[in-house]
Amino acid sequence: GGKQMEPGNQTPVTEFILEGLPNTRELPSLFFLLFLLLYLLTLLGNTLTLLTVLCDPRLHALPMYCFLGHLSFLDACLSSVTVPKILAGLVGPGGRAISFGGCVAQLYAFHFLCSTECFLYTVMAYDRFLAICHPLRYSVVMSRKTCLWLAAGTWLTGSIHAMIQAFLTFRLPYCGPNHVEYFVCDIPAMLKLACANTAINQVVILANIGAVVAGCFLLICVSYTYIASAILKIRTAQGRQRAFSTCSAHLTLVLLYYGPPVFIYLHPSSSQASDGVVAVFYTAVTPLLNPFIYTLRNKEMKKALRKLICGQTLSLHA
Repeated sequence: GGKQMEPGNQTPVTEFILEGLPNTRELPSLFFLLFLLLYLLTLLGNTLTLLTVLCDPRLHALPMYCFLGHLSFLDACLSSVTVPKILAGLVGPGGRAISFGGCVAQLYAFHFLCSTECFLYTVMAYDRFLAICHPLRYSVVMSRKTCLWLAAGTWLTGSIHAMIQAFLTFRLPYCGPNHVEYFVCDIPAMLKLACANTAINQVVILANIGAVVAGCFLLICVSYTYIASAILKIRTAQGRQRAFSTCSAHLTLVLLYYGPPVFIYLHPSSSQASDGVVAVFYTAVTPLLNPFIYTLRNKEMKKALRKLICGQTLSLHA
């Protein structure tokens, strides 16, 4: 295509090369199989979780499972934004190229899905807080309508957050180097390639991501502090066990999810290599663990899953 010459003889970049993950080049076929397996298991686990919730009228009427369905969908999408491109890059050098528009789309989708999940985890903590601390008001407060509004709110907030991030990153000029030292078009790696001073961008982006992560994490901690004190007051051991089991599954995911971004975005001097390993964890590994942590630890989900797979109309109280 006819590239427009800009003042100072700079041609804008039309495509980027994703360098992929460090240390995977030596054994591309091994890593290809590993990521393919991770990806297929992630899609399988999350699709099963989503179908289980959708096909069981009793489950999708309950807010906790409604949110879990959303989480499964987001997880399947999140790994689809990053892993196929990692696989393409491992096949050969041609697979590492990504168009400018593709890069914008990937950065937007990546931040949209990550931040929507971030907000969703917060909503899920609030849901557990209501269920355990205010069981009598729960069904009134957390109605079907409220549940849908909250879920829609997480998607809307996530998309606004991602739009801001993508706009701030790509309003900078890119005119020369186009090798992204990362496996996905993400902000820290992209800013290194911009032909402009990125100091203001970095401050605004870090403040934005920092506020989202810290805000959500703080709200989750508050919810769980109340939950913990309520669990300790439950008289029966069985009641305590049930409440604790649901919440520990959620807390495990929250810690797996909030650890990596803090490490990557709020510690920008760290090497891309260590960042890559950490980021793969929450874009490829956490989405795989979600359905297992939630579904396999939950009696209702296991029953519904068996029904879905065996096609039997077992009574739920059998």
